[in-house]
Parts: sequence; C-alpha cells; structure tokens
Amino acid sequence: MAGGRSPWGGGGRGGDSGPESGGDESVGDDADGSEGDASRGPRNPWLPGGDGPPRRSANIEDIFRNRDPRRGGGGGGGGFPPLPQRPDGKSWLPLIAGGIVIVGLVISSVHLVDPKERAVVKTLGNYTRTFNPGFNISAPWPIETVDVEDVQGVRAVRIPESGQKAKLILTGDQNLVDISYIVRWNIKNLEQFKFRLAEPIETVNEVAEAAMRASVAEKTLDETFTGQGRAEIEQRVRQRMQKTLNAYRAGIDVLGVEIAKADPPAEVVDAFRDVSVAEQNADAVINQARGYAQQILAQAEGEAEAFDKVYEQYKLAPKVTRQRLYYETMERVLSRTDKTIIEARGVTPYLPLPEIRRRAQAQSSTTVTAPKEQ
Repeated sequence: MAGGRSPWGGGGRGGDSGPESGGDESVGDDADGSEGDASRGPRNPWLPGGDGPPRRSANIEDIFRNRDPRRGGGGGGGGFPPLPQRPDGKSWLPLIAGGIVIVGLVISSVHLVDPKERAVVKTLGNYTRTFNPGFNISAPWPIETVDVEDVQGVRAVRIPESGQKAKLILTGDQNLVDISYIVRWNIKNLEQFKFRLAEPIETVNEVAEAAMRASVAEKTLDETFTGQGRAEIEQRVRQRMQKTLNAYRAGIDVLGVEIAKADPPAEVVDAFRDVSVAEQNADAVINQARGYAQQILAQAEGEAEAFDKVYEQYKLAPKVTRQRLYYETMERVLSRTDKTIIEARGVTPYLPLPEIRRRAQAQSSTTVTAPKEQ
C-alpha cells in the first residue's frame, strides 16, 4: 500500500517503524503527522481508522501499585485489609502470635487424668514417670509428651475375626474342630504395656491361639462339644495365657476366655451330623433296654420278697399254707378257662354258658340279611 498506514502501527512507506525499529521512542509534536505517527508504536487495529492511544506494556511497578490497597489502586484488590494498630503505632500481630503460643504451652502442660486412667510421661522421647488420676502438670510439648490410657476398661479380642477363615485345631483323638473364642483382658501395668511389647494386641492374639491349641490337644472331639469340656478348656487357656504374658512382662491381665463356637469342619459337617444322629439313636435304644432290665429286675425282686413272706408263714403252719396256696393257684388257673371238669358223683354238670354265648355271637355275625324286593 503506497502512502498507506499499516494496521499494526507501522509507517506507510517502509513498514520499518515497528517496535524493533524504534517504536518505543518519544512522540513528537509534528503537525503533519507523517513521521510522528510512525513513531508512536503499535495502535489498536480494531479502533476506527486505526487511530487511538499508543499501546504500552505494563511494568512491575504498575502491577504492585494497582494491587496495594493502601495506594487506592483500582487493579482488582484481593488483598487482606490492614490490621488495626496499637496506640503507639505498632502492629497487634506479634502480641496475638505470642498469646497463641502461651495458650498452647499451658494446654500442653496441664493434664487431668480420670480415675480409670493412667498416663505415661516421656521426656524427649524417654519414659520418665507415670501420672496417677487427678490434676498433673508436665513440661510443655515437645519437651514432654503424655500418653493417657484406660487401664480398668475390659478389652475383648475375638479369634478369628469376622471375615477370616476358620481356625481348625487338632484334638487329642486326631480330629479337627472349628473353634471361635473371645479373650477379655485389661492393662495391669501401663509402663510394661507401653514399652515392653512392640505390638501388644497382636501379642495377645498369638498367645491366645497358642494356648488354645495346646488346651484342645488335651481333649477329645466329643469333650470339646460338651459344656464341662469347654469349661475346662477355657480355664486352661486363661492360665496358659497369663503365665506366658507374665514371662513377657507384658503388663496384661487376662480376665477370661469364652468359647463362642465349637463345630466340626464345614467340609465334613454332613457326615458328622449323620454320625451324631446314629449315636443318638444308639443311646436311645440302650436307654430303652436299661429301662426294661430295671423293670424286670424290680418285678423279680418283688416276687422274691413275696415268696419269702409266704415261706415264713409256711414254716409256722405248713398244712394250712399248702391248702391256701392250692386254692389260690386253682383260682388263678380256672379263672382263665371256660371248661370245668368234675369227677365227683352226684354233682350236676356245669352248664357251659360262656361257650353258648360265643356260639350265638358267631352265628349273629355270619348271618346276612337279604335286601327286600320292591
């Protein structure tokens, strides 16, 4: 374009008056504007006619001047309002920070321990003393740290935990039993509990499992299913656990062990139920035979006692006793028959009324009545 003006602010002739060719130089007051306009730098190409104020890059001083709220700049603000000053003209910030530090030191130095709790104090990471229930004071953190623990509360561990596989334990008669149990314990010595064992909870679980396996190995499979056998196993497990933990100086007191479940393995539970049913049936038959034997024995003993009494009477009056026994025996035998045999002369024969009655009943039962013709 001859004699034209570049839309990006360059001169009309050579186009060499951009930023690289001296566009940052000061602007003159030439009236014709031919050379003066070319030295003003790049102009906004979107303004009408390409004219407008010269563009200039903002420097770092302008940016901070616009963001400083105390200078009243209009560059978008975003800063925090200034804190109020003290009467002497100084800031309140150091006093506020110092107060926060003092309150934190006081809070970390005062400790109120409940009656069921104890607290161990560590000075620079080393154990120094124990706090008893009540109001206690220590050096501020991080010089001294205080760990508070409940030493009277009962803690329970369930083995195996929910979701874990079954614990199969071998019994004394070489059978497997699936046992789940609960161990209840509390802290007896807080210093030993904190610093003697690396993992106290895991140690309790492992000691309980070892004691349970040793105690179940002393019992048969049937004994693990009975109440008395379970009670003996629970007692032995508690004693073994307490002995082992005392040897470790763990500071733990085992309160009790409770067997929650003792079942055969899931793979053989159907066969085990069949065996249990067969054993129950055998026990029922044995009990029935024993009852019948006791009944027969009692009857025999009663008869023997009655015979002894008759023999005593027989010794006193043999003839009378023999006659009475004869009559009683004949009465017992003849009462069960319908025939009577009489050998004496001059005695009217016995009329067989029972026989006649039976014949009449037989005839009435065999008689069939024909239906009447219409």
